Amino acid sequence: MAEKKDVAQGCFLRIDKLIDGFCIILLVTMILIVVLAVITRKGFGWMFAWSEEITLLCLTWFTFMGIAVGFRERLHLSMDLFDRLPKKIIRLSDRLIDLVTFFFGLYLVIFGWNFAMSMRGSILSATQMPNLVQYIVMPITGVMTCVYSALQLLGCDLRRYNIIEEEIKRDAE
Repeated sequence: MAEKKDVAQGCFLRIDKLIDGFCIILLVTMILIVVLAVITRKGFGWMFAWSEEITLLCLTWFTFMGIAVGFRERLHLSMDLFDRLPKKIIRLSDRLIDLVTFFFGLYLVIFGWNFAMSMRGSILSATQMPNLVQYIVMPITGVMTCVYSALQLLGCDLRRYNIIEEEIKRDAE
């Protein structure tokens, strides 16, 4: 039984690392395209017709996937004032947050899918890609958010970057 759990955790971690890697690729691509667009526009007086559209596409995907990663890392807003409450109440409020997050993810899956499908008939002007490409990230983010929040509801600590939280607390002191 423990072997199956280790295999599942290993598989989940690999998928998770792919998601993080994809987000990094999106960010780097966006930065490179913007730099290239500025250089060609300022230096040569022209720019690639697709640069703005692809940058917006990367930004949309990066933002939505970043939402799910933020939920995984528990980077949502919180108040230190409540850290003084009894541990039982804090755990209960964390479970409530996980539950609300799950329903937000479910909302993104259902309504994001419907919205993305309604956009599949139109095309992006510069690249001629279906507009669906820009919006299909919404249900993908919803699935990611549901998985992360469900696992957190079950007591799994999915944070991979705990150092950030420790640095924030240290800097606040």
